[in-house]
Amino acid sequence: MDLKQLEYFRHVAELGSFTRAASFLSVVQPALSRQVRQLEIELGQSLFERNGRGVVLTAAGTRLLEHARGILTQIGRVRQDLEDQRNGDTGHVALGLPPSLGRCVTVPLVHAFKVHLPNAGLATVEALSTYILEWLTVGRVDCALVYNAAPAPAVDLEPLWDDQLFLIAPRTEDAVRKAARKSITLVQLADYPLIIPGRPHATRMCIENALAGVGRRIRIAHEIESIPAMIDLVRQGYGYAVFPMYAIRANEYVDEIAVRPILAPMLRNSLSLATSAQRPKGPLLRRALDVIRDTVRRQIRGAEKPGKTTPSLETA
Repeated sequence: MDLKQLEYFRHVAELGSFTRAASFLSVVQPALSRQVRQLEIELGQSLFERNGRGVVLTAAGTRLLEHARGILTQIGRVRQDLEDQRNGDTGHVALGLPPSLGRCVTVPLVHAFKVHLPNAGLATVEALSTYILEWLTVGRVDCALVYNAAPAPAVDLEPLWDDQLFLIAPRTEDAVRKAARKSITLVQLADYPLIIPGRPHATRMCIENALAGVGRRIRIAHEIESIPAMIDLVRQGYGYAVFPMYAIRANEYVDEIAVRPILAPMLRNSLSLATSAQRPKGPLLRRALDVIRDTVRRQIRGAEKPGKTTPSLETA
């Protein structure tokens, strides 16, 4: 098994066709097929099933693809680390983000890299914190912003921010039925049917654990992963949702929802900046971490300040 075989295999798997992979790699198809076949012989297992539309992975091929991606990413990181040592500010940084942060910080981060690290490229990938931490340990991302991460030997965690969480509700219903109530308690939160992501989403787990601490259980209206869809469903009266303020303000329908603080006790998510404890931090990554840290704190701090696009808490 060599890197060329893994690279060829990965492209065939991801493109679903030997023809498309050969075109993408600028190699003749027989040579590509030969390399993949040698890999199958060495492993003693078929990696693809052929059909009229191309190829699909076998169970063994699916497992190998996971390993191949990690191996090839690690090789890329080695090359980049050596390049960083030589240039200091040239290279590529991959950052993992929770979906709730993506819309708030991605554009400011790209701008900050352009200003402070003009010779470096930034790539972002969004996923749940649990999955991002797995990608960090296998080298798919260089650093990550994660919620409520537990300490682990393989990961270095730097606390970055504690997000206060708010209940959002349809503004019309709030104004008519519950205008006098400006906040709710954690115990009262259990009475609201929530539109919320499934496990192991950080906010979901935060709410479930907090309610368990006061002897209550979460009430689920709908399990939805998309933040814009969740807010849209709240607007239309299908339930309630829980978000940090920056995620609320980033939505285009912010004026059509009402916001209530959750108090007694206040409900919070802990955001950390995570890096691998098993890989060296080169000059580029160290500089990138400074840029990411400052930019994210500035964006969240700005989003939590009152402003014209902040939903009024007076009507909640």
